[in-house]
Amino acid sequence: MKQDSFASKVLRRLTAWYLEAITGFLWWCIGFIPSHLIRRCFYRFFGMKIGAGSVIHMMARIYDPRNIVIGNDTIVGERATLDGRKQLPNSNGGLQIGNHTDIASEVMIWTSQHDINDPDFKAIEEKVIIGDYVFIGPRTIILPGVKVGNGAIIAAGSIVTKNVNAFSIVAGSPANEIGQRQNTNPNYKLGRARLFQ
Repeated sequence: MKQDSFASKVLRRLTAWYLEAITGFLWWCIGFIPSHLIRRCFYRFFGMKIGAGSVIHMMARIYDPRNIVIGNDTIVGERATLDGRKQLPNSNGGLQIGNHTDIASEVMIWTSQHDINDPDFKAIEEKVIIGDYVFIGPRTIILPGVKVGNGAIIAAGSIVTKNVNAFSIVAGSPANEIGQRQNTNPNYKLGRARLFQ
C-alpha cells in the first residue's frame, strides 16, 4: 500500500513538473512569437484543440493545453489566461470555448481553485464552458465551474462567479445581469485578427 502511495506521489510530482515546463515554454518562448500560425502549431502539438480560423494573441498563459478545446473563428486577446487543468483524481476540470467567441485582452479563465474549508486547503477543479458568439470584456475573471451561455456579453472587469444565461449582459463584481442582448440569432464572423499580435 505504501509503495502505491509513494509511486502515485512521484507520478503526480513528475506530471506537475512536466506541466509547469510546458506552461513556461508556451508562455515565455512561444507566447512572444509574433505569428498566429506558429503559436497555433505549438499549442496543437501540446494537445490543445483549436478550430479553424481561431487565434490566440501573444503572451497568453496556458495551463495544461491538453484539456482546452476552442471552436472555430474564436479570438483570444493578449495576455489572456486559459486554465485547462484536470489533474486531480475524479476531476471535472478543463476548458471549452465555443465558435465565434471574442475574448478580450487580459481575461483570466480559471478551472482550479483551493477549497478554503478543507483542512488541507486542497484544490478543486471544475470545468468552465463558454458558448458560441460570446463577448468577454478586458480583464474579466471567470471562476471554476462557470457556464456562459451562447451570445452572452460580459462587461470589462467583471468577476464571474456563477453561470451566465444565454444572451444576457452581465457586469460587476460579482457579475450580475444588467440587460439582454437584442440580437438573439447572431450569424457573424469575427474577422481577421491583427497579424503581429
